[in-house]
Amino acid sequence: MPIEPSLVASLTWFAHIARHRSFTKAATEMEVTRAALSQHLKGLEERLGVRLLNRTTRDMSLTDEGQRLLDVLQPALTGIERAVAELGEAHEAPSGLIRLNSSRIAARLLIEPHLGEFLARHPKLRLELVVHDGLSNIVADGVDAGLRLGESLDEHMVAVPVSPPIEMAVVGAPAYLKRHGVPQTPADLMQHNCLAYRFTSSGTLDRWSFTAPEADGATVVFEPKGSAVFNDDENLLNAALQGVGLIKYLDLGVRQHLAEGRLVRVLVPWCRPFPGFYLYVPSRAQLPAKTRALMDFLIERRSRLAQPLR
Repeated sequence: MPIEPSLVASLTWFAHIARHRSFTKAATEMEVTRAALSQHLKGLEERLGVRLLNRTTRDMSLTDEGQRLLDVLQPALTGIERAVAELGEAHEAPSGLIRLNSSRIAARLLIEPHLGEFLARHPKLRLELVVHDGLSNIVADGVDAGLRLGESLDEHMVAVPVSPPIEMAVVGAPAYLKRHGVPQTPADLMQHNCLAYRFTSSGTLDRWSFTAPEADGATVVFEPKGSAVFNDDENLLNAALQGVGLIKYLDLGVRQHLAEGRLVRVLVPWCRPFPGFYLYVPSRAQLPAKTRALMDFLIERRSRLAQPLR
């Protein structure tokens, strides 16, 4: 049988009283009189035929029946409150502070170029960008969302793609390739000055992984041992632009340089696409308006990234 509206109201009163363990505090929060709350509780107990609270002049405690009822009511009421709040947010401009944890390369490619546009679109929002190359536990770290490559995320993570699939591109300046020749296979890299990147989170060098273009798709791993090592991707890129040597870089980060001829890509058949960047959040349910605004904005940028440069 359906629950009558009057019973729903009484159950809500009871949950507030039980949560505060005080008629006075619950009455203050709900802006009603203490007598009204007491009357609602008495009527509910009579209707259910059980005592829900043990009451003395000084103390209040839940009976076993009251505790069982509260255990069922509290999650349901919390869900209703969140849903109502979300409906209200849908009609309001996103506001407040949003904390985003991002790897440096993701911040440089997806956040920094569009930061002005995002904040202009949502003037009531403030963004705190926490740059860290290690994978962040966004719940433990107290941030709202994280931005990482899809292949580094746990398969159970709640995440949405905010870039198209990407490739690792081996690139060099035209002047460098004119002096040293163009490598045709990963084995040819032994004769080249391959500049390395060292991860700040682990301290290890980033090895270059290739997949053979043949049907078997065998994997070839190469460890760069050139004349320089960097722990900042922008320094690495600048060295390649100066003609120091070859580097491995995300194709999204060198698209403009390739289009304008400052860099040339090599070993293209050996570099296969893989999942791009994802925005990951603690839960998709009742997503705050500020996080939804960032998610929608990055998804919008994704469609632009998928378009070829002109």
